[in-house]
Amino acid sequence: MITAHERLIIRRYLTPGQGEGFIFLVAGISLVAVALGVAALIAVMSVMNGFRAELFDRIIGLNGHAVVQGYGGRLEEWPQVVADAKALPGVVSAVPMIEQPLMASAGGRVEGVIVRGLPLAAIMGNATIATNVRGGSLDALKPGANTVAIGARLAEQLGIRVGDAISLINPAGQSSPFGTVPRIVAYTVVAVFEVGVYDYDKAFVVMPLDDAQTLMRLDGAVGMVEVETNDPDRAAAILEPIRQKWAGIAVVSDWTRSNAALFSALVVEQTVMFWVLSIIIVVAVFNILSSLIMLVRAKTRDIAILRTMGATRGSMMRVFMAVGTLIGAAGVTAGLALGFLLLQFRQGIVDGVSMLTGTDIWDPSVRYLTLLPSKTDPAEVVGIVVLAVGLSFLATLYPAWKAASTDPVTVLRYE
Repeated sequence: MITAHERLIIRRYLTPGQGEGFIFLVAGISLVAVALGVAALIAVMSVMNGFRAELFDRIIGLNGHAVVQGYGGRLEEWPQVVADAKALPGVVSAVPMIEQPLMASAGGRVEGVIVRGLPLAAIMGNATIATNVRGGSLDALKPGANTVAIGARLAEQLGIRVGDAISLINPAGQSSPFGTVPRIVAYTVVAVFEVGVYDYDKAFVVMPLDDAQTLMRLDGAVGMVEVETNDPDRAAAILEPIRQKWAGIAVVSDWTRSNAALFSALVVEQTVMFWVLSIIIVVAVFNILSSLIMLVRAKTRDIAILRTMGATRGSMMRVFMAVGTLIGAAGVTAGLALGFLLLQFRQGIVDGVSMLTGTDIWDPSVRYLTLLPSKTDPAEVVGIVVLAVGLSFLATLYPAWKAASTDPVTVLRYE
């Protein structure tokens, strides 16, 4: 417990005395360095968490937690698969789906697309699509009316808007004496959506399931059944009975397999960034150590006098440990404020840097997402605070021990 006279000494040592300006400067640099380290850790970890969360929400929102896919891209028994999946505990929904890479053309431009056919109710109920419509309306999608909804980036690349026509080219067309003639069907674009994942926005074409079956010549079959569970992390275990029952006819693939490389890379990058940025705090802690050592040397005579007046070794240790820890705590507080400020204006900062440098530092085609995301984890923030304050405390131990070891007789012998 720090006593009243120790608090008085601590306040005195936290302000520069005569000839101690350099020591105060080093302590100030230490405070700023701790603040920058904490701010960098909070900002980077929050952005990494946000990036993973946004990718997860949007990818899972579009693709479900798992799919039961027929071999050869054809699943004839899909009604029974849907019934079996819905009967399993933990399954929220099971929806038949067709997904096929094709070519699309409009106005003389040609782009590779991913055509996805879903029941109309599933399209309307998909929040990832329904809440991100940028033009037109999903209500205009009608089975048999040759209507589609497309991604915003694809609309830009093809130069089309709501109401324009888009032609989908299926290479598996009809046979003729001259070979296979591709099947080309014209559709009207009735809605444009932007889910925020560049690869999806530049390629997705969504249409009613009946139209997709006609375009792909599947005659009532589908390509897969999309399954959503109440626990994404247990999707594989929940669907294990489906995998066993339909082995040889269909294969079950959950989101961890489909996106394993991407999410594993994010975890590795997040871990590496944490430890690399922690070095900033370690450097700041060494500055605190240096400033305290200089302070102890400057206050050697004062320490000796205090010892002769009855101050104990423990008292001296507490004084210098408190001084260093307070410097670290002040840096942590400033770092918290700076980190949350950076997160608040993160997109404006990115846009400003892009304008100043003339470079798009957040290119959606590279970063997957169109905007810089953020999600702050309170547990991580607490961990960062504990790490910074703990290292600051450890940095005070040696200078405090040196101060407590001061021999007043030796120091004051010639006074």
